[in-house]
Amino acid sequence: MSIRLAHPLENGPPCTHNIWSESNIGYMLPAVTTDQASLLRARGIQVTAQRLAVLRAVGGDPHITADRVAEVVRTEIGAISLQSVYDALNLLVTEGLIRRIQPSGSPARFEDRVGDNHHHLICRVCGRVVDVDCAVGAAPCLAAADDQGYQIDEAEIAYWGRCPECLAQAPAAAPSVPPQSRRRGQRHE
Repeated sequence: MSIRLAHPLENGPPCTHNIWSESNIGYMLPAVTTDQASLLRARGIQVTAQRLAVLRAVGGDPHITADRVAEVVRTEIGAISLQSVYDALNLLVTEGLIRRIQPSGSPARFEDRVGDNHHHLICRVCGRVVDVDCAVGAAPCLAAADDQGYQIDEAEIAYWGRCPECLAQAPAAAPSVPPQSRRRGQRHE
């Protein structure tokens, strides 16, 4: 049985999917109930009820928005300001315990799948976001045609289209991409 959370104290090589499981390390780390207080302490972060609740919210709902994190945390521990949620999220991102993604045209989303170089599929219709493993090969997405002298260690790739549910509800015609949703550098023919 595998879990989604890569070991937070190890930074594996890009495009390796160092997801830990009972079979490869001899014991099992629960997906959401990993000792989050120990994770925070290991990074030198003060353990608070708010930070623990934010970690649990992100772990329980992949690709969650900050507003949704605030709703979940308020249900769990009571009052918390949106600013406190943003502060906790930013700290956890900075410390590498969670990842922030921001698909074009949508609010930032947060996930606890860190330590690998995975990408995302995003539905243009409903906004659903799902994880997809890195393209096949030895980190092909990290090999830029011209790296301009940069040492590339991460690629943030988003595949855009329509999810199966939206495809089932829509006519068979291909979707048009409205000009305002086009991102700089994206080709449309």
